[in-house]
Parts: sequence; C-alpha cells; structure tokens
Amino acid sequence: MLEQSILIAQTASVGLIAAWLTTGVVDNIRHPEINEAFTAQVMKMTRMKEGYPDEYAQVAHRAITSRSIQKLSFRLVVAAELMAALVLWAGVVALLMALAGVGSVETGKAVALLGATLFLLIWGGFLVVGNYFSYWFCHEGAQNTHYQMTLWGLGNMIFLAAA
Repeated sequence: MLEQSILIAQTASVGLIAAWLTTGVVDNIRHPEINEAFTAQVMKMTRMKEGYPDEYAQVAHRAITSRSIQKLSFRLVVAAELMAALVLWAGVVALLMALAGVGSVETGKAVALLGATLFLLIWGGFLVVGNYFSYWFCHEGAQNTHYQMTLWGLGNMIFLAAA
C-alpha cells in the first residue's frame, strides 16, 4: 500500500510540473511577443543600462543586441521547454501505466526523472545565463522565478530517485 501511495504522489508531482511547463510552452508558442520581449531586454541589458549606467559600463561587452540572435535564443528555449514538457508527460503516462499494472515502475520513474532533469536544466540554465547578463540588477522577479523552478525540478528529481 505504501509503495502505491508513493507512486501516486510521484505521478501527481510530475504531472504538476508537466502541466505548469505545458502552460508556459503554449503561451510562448501562441503569444511569443510577451516573453520574447523580456528575453531580448535581458540579453540587451536594457534595464541595467538605464538604472545602473556605471555598473553597466563594466559589463556592457556582454550585451547581445542582434535581434536575430535574440529571437533564435528564444526559439531554442521554447524548443527545450517543449521537449521537457513532452518527456514529463511521457513520464506521467509511464507512471500511470505502472500504477495500472501494465508498465514497469522503474521505467516510469526513469522517464519521469529524465523529464524532471530537463526541467531543472532549463531553469538552472536561465539562472546561469541570466547571471551572465547581470539580470539580478533589474529582473529580480525573473531570477526568483527561475530559482523556484530550479528547486521544484530538483525536488521532483529527489522524490523520484529516493522513493
């Protein structure tokens, strides 16, 4: 009974991050202008240049002003999010199959763990890249969200691997 309860909880946990990420992917595909504008703003370091000109002058060489590179970067992120969402949903399905007795628990956990790892890599990657562009100067809300999502992915990884 305990093993089944843990498997149900793991399935729900992975399902929640899959649903959350899917919502973001759909929005990024249907309304790319919303997040793409902020991605470009971080890469151009616009807010830092305006709000902290002295500090910006020291790291201005990092700014990417090419719209084609900014748009390509955004598209690559959306592609990575889509891949992670698909793997997360495959993990949910595999876990549900294990719960129904028609699939392997190990396979379900392995696929879900891979999806959670991809989720973690996206948000951890945002933290690293954002730090490169000094986004902690003027995009604290984004940095906090990326940090929280990294922890959510890590929590799922630990839950899947430890139980």
